[in-house]
Formats: sequence, structure tokens, C-alpha cells
Amino acid sequence: MPHPFHHTRSATLITSLILSLSGCMVGPNYHRPKAIISSHFKEAPPPAGWIKANPTLSSLPKGEWWRIFQDPTLDKLETEVSRSNQSLKQYEAQYRKARAMIDSVRANLFPTLNGKFGFNRNSTGGTTTSGLAGSAHSFVSTSNSWTMGPSASWTIDVWGMIRRQVQQQVTASQSSAALLANMRLSYQLDLAVDYMNLRYQDSLIDLFQRNVKLYRHNLTILTNQLNAGVADPTSVLQARYLLQSTEASLANAHIARAQYEHAIAVLTGHPPADLALPHSPLPKTVPTIPTFLPSDLLQRRPDIAQAEREMESYNAEIGYEIGAFFPQITISASYGYTGNPIQHLIQLATRSWSLGAAASETLFNGGARSAAVREAEADYDNAVANYRQVVLSALQDTEDQLSNLHYLSDQMSYQTQALKSAQNAVTVSMNEYLAGTQIYTTIISAQQTALQYEQNCLQIQQQRLSSTIHLIADLGGGWDTTQLPSKGSLQRNNPFLPGFIQKNKN
Repeated sequence: MPHPFHHTRSATLITSLILSLSGCMVGPNYHRPKAIISSHFKEAPPPAGWIKANPTLSSLPKGEWWRIFQDPTLDKLETEVSRSNQSLKQYEAQYRKARAMIDSVRANLFPTLNGKFGFNRNSTGGTTTSGLAGSAHSFVSTSNSWTMGPSASWTIDVWGMIRRQVQQQVTASQSSAALLANMRLSYQLDLAVDYMNLRYQDSLIDLFQRNVKLYRHNLTILTNQLNAGVADPTSVLQARYLLQSTEASLANAHIARAQYEHAIAVLTGHPPADLALPHSPLPKTVPTIPTFLPSDLLQRRPDIAQAEREMESYNAEIGYEIGAFFPQITISASYGYTGNPIQHLIQLATRSWSLGAAASETLFNGGARSAAVREAEADYDNAVANYRQVVLSALQDTEDQLSNLHYLSDQMSYQTQALKSAQNAVTVSMNEYLAGTQIYTTIISAQQTALQYEQNCLQIQQQRLSSTIHLIADLGGGWDTTQLPSKGSLQRNNPFLPGFIQKNKN
């Protein structure tokens, strides 16, 4: 009778052969599809245009893009977003779940080991005959049985189905990491825009307060003139409604400021009652935006990276579904002892062991496997179309902000000139009034026009700052694909698949 060691050695050779075959993975290998992208931006400024051409995109503060505005209050608030924003914590939890699922799927690559310890008590009965008279006697026999020992089973991933699942989950985790980065950038963008809108309201409050003081002075002068009989009631009424409408605008600016402050508090993970931002006017300068190319977006926008990782995830799904056409090979082994009493259980006479291998394949399932492959291919085609659409949308967003900054710069120049002309008109009308050639309502009309033009200048400046923030976000906010976790870092060392991990580290 062959020694059990010979069986074990044969099984080891068979297992080694199966492992050597398991280096292949059925299904298509992933190759990134080409994006629909232009070689240059239509709205990009010329080298000698309105944006300096010397800084590069890499000059953005990496991960802290808002520091380009040099505002300590904004710096502090943006830091709070990454640390305390509750919506962002949801995406962080989703990413951790995706990473945990990698280990869950990868566990299928390893054998399953079970241990057994059992006890049975059996009773049997019968009759016996004895003597010449053939008398019958009944009896009952009771016995105890103890069983213990390990068993193992292993489904060999010959065709790479499990490894395709691992690949799918790894790339899905990378996609989740890109989504987390994209949402972090989105919340940072929202806070920066809300912050600049709050500062715009602060500037409006300053503007309206100055004019309320001026219009109240005008109303006092006209009221005194009316009492002296040198002014008409219409002029007084005009001065009064101008004062009242400006006071209403001032109250509205306070309402808007409070709402922006409340939004900022929630974005930073605090109740509105816990945040009070000091009054500060809108910045007067707009930061210089570095030069860049459309191809930079492919490496620097997390939403594009997310869509690209989804393509590889669905590509791996195709391989997994194709693997269902091939037989599944399973090896099993058990070793143990069965006997009684328990103190003599572990001995050669009560030992038992087994070793086996089996292959199984579905011979007919009504075309379900073919349908699953077609479904996976459709998912992949959908992911490709989504990737290309995300790239096109990114180009559109960037072009929009480039054109906004270009024409808003021109608009600010023209509006500033108009404001200077309106302020000169106020000075001229005041001189004419003092000279007795104009009535006081002429001054009021000129002041009203100057107020509107100054308000327009503030609004244009707020739009320029908002477009700058959006453009920085459209460029990825200093993020790039090197910040995604690599495939190797998402997996522990696997002694069964060293080659697979080495080939897919990036």
C-alpha cells in the first residue's frame, strides 16, 4: 500500500502545475481609449495678452490652491473643510469600504480551512435466540463516537476569474479615491465662492452705508430749503425715496451676508451660531492664472481620473464574465480521527484522510453566460462614452472661465471709466448748484448714477474672482493622478500572485 506521503507529493506536483497555469487571465487587457480633446484652448490668451505666460500649472499651491489669494481667513476656513465637512466624511467612508472590499474579494484566491470536533451517541437494538428451546432475548447496544480533524478546499483561479474580480475592485477603489478628491475640491470651491460672495456683500454694505449717510444729508438740506420756501416738495420726495431705497438695499446686503456666513459654517462642519466672520471688503486684485494645455486636464482633474478608472473596472468585468465559460477546478483534503473513548482518539488506528480534485462546468444555461458578457461589454462602452463626455465637459467649463476672465477684464476697464465720469458729473453738478445754475435734484441724480456704476464695478470684480476660483478648480486645484493610490498599495503581498501584483502596481 503506498505511503500517504506519496499521495501528498503527487498532490503537490498537481497543485504546482495548476498554479503555473493560473498565470493567464481570460478577457481583454485594458488599454485606455483616446479622449476627444483639442490641442489648444480657443479662449486662451495669446502670449502677450491679458495673462502672463511665464508661470506654469505646477506653480499652483499643491493641495492648497486657495493660498493664491493670500487671505489668512480663507486659508483657515478651507483647512476646516477637509477636516470637518460631514458630506466629505461620507465619501471618505465609501472609499474605506471600497478598499475593504478588495480584501474580501481577494480572499477567494486562498484555500478555505475548516476544523471539526464532534460527538455522537448511537443506540441500536435487536433480538437473539439461545438454547434448544429457541428462547428469544432482546438487547440494546449504546456506543459513543468522537470525531476531530481539519479539512481544506481550494478553487484554483486557473482562468483568472477571481483575479479579474480583484482587478475590478482595485480600480473601483481608485475610482472611489478620485471621487473623494473631486468632492473635496468641489466643497473647497463652494466655500471659496461663498467666501468671495460674502466679501462682495461686505463691500456693498460699505458702499450703501456711505450713500445712506450722503442721502440723509441731502434730505436734510432739501427739507430745510423747503421750509425756507426755496425748494419744491417734489425734490424732497425724490431725496426721501432715494434714501429709503438705499436703506432697503443695505438691509438686503446684510441678509445675503448672513446667509453666506451660515453656508460657510455648514461647509466647515460647524453650526451657524458658532461662526462669526469679521467684516472685510472684496479683494481688489485678481491672481494670475498659470498657462496650461488641454492635455493637462487629463492628468489633473479628479473627475476625469474617476471616469478613466471606471473604464478599467468595467473592462475587468468583461474578463470575469468570459471566465464563466471555463471549468472551475477545486481540490480538497481532509485529515482526522474517529473513535472512542476520547482519551484514545488520536492514534494511528483511528486516523482517516482524503485528498481529491474536481472540475465543474455549466453545460447549458439558456444563453445566460453570453448575455452576461454582452451586458459587461455594454457597461464598458457606456463607461468609455462617459469618460469622453466628462473630458468634453471639462474643456467646456475651462473655455467658459477663460472667456469670462477675458471679457470681464475688458468690462471692468470700461466700467471703471464710466464710474470716473459719473463721479466727475457729481462734482460738476455740485459746483453748478453752488453757482446757482442747477437745482439740487441734479446732484441727487448724478449721485444715484455714480452709486449704480460703483455697484456695477463691485459686481464685476466679484465675478472675476469667482471665475478665477472656478478656473483653478477646472484645472484640478493642484491635484494630479499621482495622488491616486496605486494598485500595489491597495493590495497586500499575495504569495500566490506575485507577477500579477508587479504588473499592476500603477
